[in-house]
Amino acid sequence: MRSLSPTWLTRRKEDGTLPRVVCPKCRLGMTRIHDLSQADMKKVRQLALIDMTALCDLLELEVKRNKSTKRKIPESTLFGVPLATLLENDQKVKPHTSIPLFLQALLSFLEKTGLDSEGILRVPGSQSRIKSLQQSLESTFYSGQFDWDEVSANDAAALLKKFIRELPAPLLTPEYLNTFSAVRDITDLKQKLHMLNLLVLLLPEPNRNTLKALLEFLSKVVSRERKNRMNLWAVATIMAPNLFLHKAVPSKLTEGSEKGQAEKAADVMRLLIRYQDLLWTVPNFLMSQVRRLNENSSRRYQFYDRRIKNLLRKIHTDNREKPEKNVPEMCRTVKIQVGDTQTSTMEIHLNINSRTSDILAQFQRQFLRSPENGKGKVRRNGSVAYPDCALYEVGGNIGEHCLDPDTHLQDLYNCNPGGEWVIRLKSNSRLV
Repeated sequence: MRSLSPTWLTRRKEDGTLPRVVCPKCRLGMTRIHDLSQADMKKVRQLALIDMTALCDLLELEVKRNKSTKRKIPESTLFGVPLATLLENDQKVKPHTSIPLFLQALLSFLEKTGLDSEGILRVPGSQSRIKSLQQSLESTFYSGQFDWDEVSANDAAALLKKFIRELPAPLLTPEYLNTFSAVRDITDLKQKLHMLNLLVLLLPEPNRNTLKALLEFLSKVVSRERKNRMNLWAVATIMAPNLFLHKAVPSKLTEGSEKGQAEKAADVMRLLIRYQDLLWTVPNFLMSQVRRLNENSSRRYQFYDRRIKNLLRKIHTDNREKPEKNVPEMCRTVKIQVGDTQTSTMEIHLNINSRTSDILAQFQRQFLRSPENGKGKVRRNGSVAYPDCALYEVGGNIGEHCLDPDTHLQDLYNCNPGGEWVIRLKSNSRLV
């Protein structure tokens, strides 16, 4: 075993300085980006932009938005193709896919063959082989004739960096690339993470989903550090230039400032990898503002119909007369529809401790395991797999919201009494 350099040891020690941060969870639970409808996410992005601008002013960050320089898009099917175009083409092959199929295949191959390879991402592949592999992929990937057995882990890692680097626009987008870089200048860790969280929310959906898949893979690489000798700092340092230094964004760096800019980019990359689970959540205060926007919008449309003005007054009066939240003695009966088209319902008696997980457990006992509905699918090992269901909040002051298992339902009822609760399969649910 070769000896470790002092620099490597120093960097490893620095990795340990990043503390564990737990995302605060209120009684309404945690909301992740994919838990909300597109209409609600559009409002989240609008609010996130306002908050990000205010935070930049507060921290006196000078952030200039770039405009991409026009680049000739090559006649290619994979490399150098805009993400939106790739997804549009791929969704004709596989509907509802959220990241390019080529990237899925490449990351899957690397996870199977490269996670334990020493120096993965760092050791360069053969330039001639990479060029040959790229040409072969361009012509045979979609026909299913490409032979992944001919690819080494290092060459695949080089193809991954090349794919990200050759996107016509930076993965972090020209608009927000400088703001991502400026996060390094924020001193407080919580403010750094808050800014990164807002920036992730602002990314277009194809970019956000692609970034998430990439960061999840990089986190797996770091988790196998003992075998692949790639710690967090090494992975961040190698990958940062592919995301932060892009040909489509003109650089005004002087020769002496390039090293400092590279270190700044690597530090931000390190935060993205380390704290990615926090960055794909919607902060509680933004959720409250989305609900308020929906309520105001609903009231505005209803106001035009004079025939229901009196009914509105009565509703608002009833709302003011509602008892305080979380009164222990309060118990309500709520009907929950099971599925989108079924008419089955079940009654739930709420108390202060009722949570989403309790409802789903009752649903599984009452419906999935009943003789009428049959049992779950039997796995090969003999265990039983039940459909992966979730409880959704629909309507009222929200479009659609997949609820966190720890959501306190009495609080949710008080927050959105006009919403319906629906149990159905998750969109990505599959029995294994």
